[in-house]
Amino acid sequence: QLLIGYENGTVVLWDLRSKRADLRAYYDEAIHSVAWHHEGKQFMCSHSDGSLTLWNLKSPNRPFQTTIPHGNFDIEYKTCKNSEPFVIFSGGLSYDKACRRPSLTIMHGKAITVLEMDHPIVDFLTLCETPYPNEFQEPYAVVVLLEKDLIVVDLTQSNFPIFENPYPIDIHESPVTCTEYFADCPPDLIPVLYSVGAKHKKQGYSNKEWPVSGGAWNLGAQTYPEIIITGHADGSVKFWDASAITLQMLYKLKTSKAFEKQKLGEGKATAEIVEEDPFAVQMMYWCPESRIFCVAGVSAYVVVYRFSKHEVNTEIASLEVRLQYEVEDIITPEPEIIPPFPDASSQLPSLKSLSGSTNTVACEGTMKDSIPCLSVKTRPVRMPPGYQADLVIQLVWVDGEPPQQITSLAVNSAYGLVAFGNCNGLAVVDFMQKTVLLSMGTLDLYGSSDPYQRQPRSPRKSKQFAADNFCMRGLSNFYPDLTKRIRTSYQSLTELSDSPVSLELERCKSPTSVKGSRKLSLPTDLKTDLENRENSFSRSRSSSVSSIDRDSKEAITALYFMESFARKNDSAVSPCLWVGTGLGMVLILSLNLPASDDLRQSEPVMVSPSGTVLTLKGAVLTFACLDCLGTLTHPPYEVWRDPHSADEGEKTRKRKLVMHSPSSSQDMGDHQFAVICSEKQAKVFSLPSQTCLYVHNITETSFLLRADVVTLCNSVCLACFCANGHIMTLSLPSLRPLLDINYLPVTDMRIARTFCFTNEGQALYLSSPTEIQRLTYSQEMCDNLQDMLGDLFTPVETPEAQNRGFLKGLFGGSGQAFDREELFGEATAGKASRSLAQHIPGSGGIEGVRGAAGGVIGDLTRARIALDERGQKLGELDERTASMMASAEAFSKHAHEVMLKYKDKKWYQF
Repeated sequence: QLLIGYENGTVVLWDLRSKRADLRAYYDEAIHSVAWHHEGKQFMCSHSDGSLTLWNLKSPNRPFQTTIPHGNFDIEYKTCKNSEPFVIFSGGLSYDKACRRPSLTIMHGKAITVLEMDHPIVDFLTLCETPYPNEFQEPYAVVVLLEKDLIVVDLTQSNFPIFENPYPIDIHESPVTCTEYFADCPPDLIPVLYSVGAKHKKQGYSNKEWPVSGGAWNLGAQTYPEIIITGHADGSVKFWDASAITLQMLYKLKTSKAFEKQKLGEGKATAEIVEEDPFAVQMMYWCPESRIFCVAGVSAYVVVYRFSKHEVNTEIASLEVRLQYEVEDIITPEPEIIPPFPDASSQLPSLKSLSGSTNTVACEGTMKDSIPCLSVKTRPVRMPPGYQADLVIQLVWVDGEPPQQITSLAVNSAYGLVAFGNCNGLAVVDFMQKTVLLSMGTLDLYGSSDPYQRQPRSPRKSKQFAADNFCMRGLSNFYPDLTKRIRTSYQSLTELSDSPVSLELERCKSPTSVKGSRKLSLPTDLKTDLENRENSFSRSRSSSVSSIDRDSKEAITALYFMESFARKNDSAVSPCLWVGTGLGMVLILSLNLPASDDLRQSEPVMVSPSGTVLTLKGAVLTFACLDCLGTLTHPPYEVWRDPHSADEGEKTRKRKLVMHSPSSSQDMGDHQFAVICSEKQAKVFSLPSQTCLYVHNITETSFLLRADVVTLCNSVCLACFCANGHIMTLSLPSLRPLLDINYLPVTDMRIARTFCFTNEGQALYLSSPTEIQRLTYSQEMCDNLQDMLGDLFTPVETPEAQNRGFLKGLFGGSGQAFDREELFGEATAGKASRSLAQHIPGSGGIEGVRGAAGGVIGDLTRARIALDERGQKLGELDERTASMMASAEAFSKHAHEVMLKYKDKKWYQF
């Protein structure tokens, strides 16, 4: 029997044997779908008006039950052997309900459950124990595909919980603002992060395993672990296992828990810098070996995290840092007397109480001073196992000017130092002693070595900071047309490369602007002033002092801790901090650490300039250090130990430091190579002589967005991503071009902010707000890619259909389900009648004839193969026909024997 529903509301029940309609039912509304219930002689229909009707075959004049669950939906009717059947459909909420959300309704007997969804329902599928509809299906789960998620509902429990999804569908739960990619990291990190992340998972999931078990992973020959870290607009950080082709969330960290919640009417200081998302993550720095993690937020703060397997309840230490720029915006070629570099001890600010309170200075009117944008929690905070906040560092308002957003970040666990900078200057903090070591403007870092002669800054006006604040998040809204050009075409990007303001704008702009479209209204004269200033700047990177006007607000764009030669006459390497600026200048700061580890907690660390200044074209992007053999030298680090371990020996044992720098007594330790890459060029310097050995001009018409020194095939290379879409690799230390491919023009700033390289020839970026795109430029990875791809389907044995007894088949009322291909397919029905014609459109004309003649040989070959397959199918059909005839004869024989056996018996003899 075949049940068909029509748009005019008619339901027809066809008998396929007699080829006639056994039943016709009529309803006022168009039929959306039908479901057949064989055992109960009933069928169900859903209609275009959202109504649900239940019909009985014995009285088809009208439905014996009509319900209106207020939804236009598909319906599934699944039977159970020991309980009432399940009726499942999408919808079910009344249209009269305010803020009506997408829903899924589950009817089980008299119980009706409506599950509200966060996103519109695309489709759903009920998972059953058997695929045969003429048996008891025994449903156990419902797979629901939403527009932005995939969930599975457990039907075996009365409260219908959902299964925990092992695959990430919610990477865009909060917009991704930055990414970091680590390949070949320590193998114990993934199990450790997964173990602490499992303790933070939500409750209320089904206690059963994920029911979708099809497919198989193929890891191929790749064995090294990979981790992706994503920072989000709500302040959360997620760690993902990205080994091979998998992607599974390991651990989630919420940076906002270190700060007080802002009440309504508060947070005006932050609102003047950040329109929304005050906790948005702007950049991250992670040391996998020491497990030190550092986050810089859009509200001008830095949080240092330490990893612990134990829960603690403690206060969060905090520091406040003043970074102030005291130079006039105009750079003139006239020589001026520059004061010598001030004494380092005079630059050390007074230590602040670690209670987290803010020091507010009363100023004229409503001018703010020494006030941070956020408030750190002052009470003890319960920190679960995982990453725990050790120190919060905040930049404060200075004379009514808000703190500038952080543009560079670096941490070193062996030194116990964290350094960060913005367009005002540089700050170095000792996170072991919780003290500020250095807080200095960029100009003061040069001292007498400044290649630019600048005028002293005139007395500033309290209301003029908006015109100079080029790294505020709101600046992206000051240039709505400029931002639009950046997002729409690469041509605009190359045009913008001629302006340092626009480059700093896009580098320092808040990452959350990828999702926002809010505008700030400015006075007309301020807009005109900004546009004039934008057009007045030149992109020239000449080191000549007489090379016209420049932007004196020189941002710190790159920081790197390493063991190197700070000066030309140094005979041994020492701890250094390399500083790169937006004008292509490279400064080296010497770090004087205590001689022994026992004195590290008591004696101060001294930071002083070395006087070394190197120059490049364009803003500095990255640093690296190679030994004299060209091997990458990693910065020193401290081996991880649990700071809150219950083992006293763990707490009291000395710090174990791993130093990668070679010994000065060896022949190979007398010099090293420093690799520096900027937006325009790359240079390799020999240290300590500071001689430029190799230089390569990477681009003249565009600029680099990302550059990283990575390992590939037991070697080292410099990987670059250009704004014109080119991916380039250069050999080290010779800087010979190895690869230059036009991969992806940057039409969206999301790509520019999230693109990053890692070891083994891999990279990633966010191709859309919901998708991570991984790519490789390694031939070895490309060769193994097919072996790494998983199998979507795995072969399984189809469960056998339930045996139908003779009496049930003879007297049972239930029909048998047929597949459409089985009923009407050519394989079963045989060759079509000759009276049926099939229209085959031709190409027409002489050109069509020539094209057809050219492929006649291939067509004849395919026709012969099709004929062979056709003959094989006809042979199989003949065999099936003979088998059916034999079965019919056997059935007739048995029926005749039964008739002879019982024909002379009375009814009471049975």
